[in-house]
Amino acid sequence: MTLYLGVQSSQFVNIRVTFKNSPIHILEKFAFKDVFDAHQHLLNLADLQECIILQTCNRVEIYGVGLNPDYDNLINAWSSLINLPADQVKNNIIINDGEEALKHLVNLTSGLDSLVVGEDQILGQVKRSLEFSRKNGFAGPNLNILFDKTIKIGSRVRTLTGINKGSTSVGSMAVNLAYEYFDDIKEKEILLIGSGEGASLIAKALKQRNMKFFVTSRTFERARSFADTVAGSPIPFETALEKINDNIDIVFISTVAPYYLLTYERIANMMKNRNKGLMIFDLSNPRTVEDKIATLNNIKLVNIDQISEIVEKNVGRRKKEIQSAEKIIDDELIAIKEILKRKSSEPAIITIFKNADSIRNKEFKKALSLIGNRVSDDDVKILEQFSYALVEGILSTPMNNLRKEFTSNKNENELINLALKLFNYEKP
Repeated sequence: MTLYLGVQSSQFVNIRVTFKNSPIHILEKFAFKDVFDAHQHLLNLADLQECIILQTCNRVEIYGVGLNPDYDNLINAWSSLINLPADQVKNNIIINDGEEALKHLVNLTSGLDSLVVGEDQILGQVKRSLEFSRKNGFAGPNLNILFDKTIKIGSRVRTLTGINKGSTSVGSMAVNLAYEYFDDIKEKEILLIGSGEGASLIAKALKQRNMKFFVTSRTFERARSFADTVAGSPIPFETALEKINDNIDIVFISTVAPYYLLTYERIANMMKNRNKGLMIFDLSNPRTVEDKIATLNNIKLVNIDQISEIVEKNVGRRKKEIQSAEKIIDDELIAIKEILKRKSSEPAIITIFKNADSIRNKEFKKALSLIGNRVSDDDVKILEQFSYALVEGILSTPMNNLRKEFTSNKNENELINLALKLFNYEKP
């Protein structure tokens, strides 16, 4: 359905490649290496007046506004920017315009279109994309309104529902559990064993809470590279084991080792020389911490199955909130469309007022020339104010009624054309 953004019927469009319709190895080919250049290219070659590009690890999306957007030009412009055949681009993209594009944007900012329902990260990514385009002059009044409104809706959905409540990754859930378990966790010594994707999620969760930690891996070079890229203080593996013996309080393990890194015998010997407890999170699959360790005194062992169960419950709770989120979205979409309709009527209403004022001014001057010097300067001011009040009094009611009618009328352009025809004015 058409979504008019102005009296000239500018159209809102969205074309995208996401994890929903393309695997990651294909999606990566659609990313723009130079986002600034991509904006300029699309504005120049794709019949767009405004443009915002949203690019994350799970999606590449183009939002635009144009009088008559040509989708073939959009596809060809995207194709030339990423050096892929136009047919391949066409076969992998989803195209929405008008109300469908607006609904997608609201679902996106509300977390309903994310890989993990309700995740918060996308809201920040949308904000940064808007700020980049706004700062560089790529986003104009239409996209500014649409993105500002939909970002607020995304925040409202998260405030009024539980769609973003509870951790949905094993790594962040483990960190949350540790945070809740210790009152003084920031004073604890933490060790992370591993350097893969799972370890990366743990490290990011620790970093987000401003918690310092050591990181180790099979080789020191791998641990150092991980620390430089993600977070943590790298230490050699053997040094890490010595630290467990001495002063480490919490251990997170996420590796793909096919054997136990922490055996019952090793930990039992360590605990003989320790005066404090040890909490271990085994997030490896297969497990790399021997289950029997949980029987030792002053040891708290949490494995991946226990955490996964909690995560699944959180995901289930979030999915139950989708219906509540959709109700909020539907109500807000109605409000946005009414705002856009009122905005669309303003150029015509301004034109009517300007033309009426031009007639008022012309007739006022004509009347003054006929009166001559028979009235004082104060009388002239009174007559001029009278002329303003007369025009305002005549036009205000019909123009306000026109605004109201415009928000509820499905034939917006016909209504505007009729109003302009009544006053014998050209469409602006």
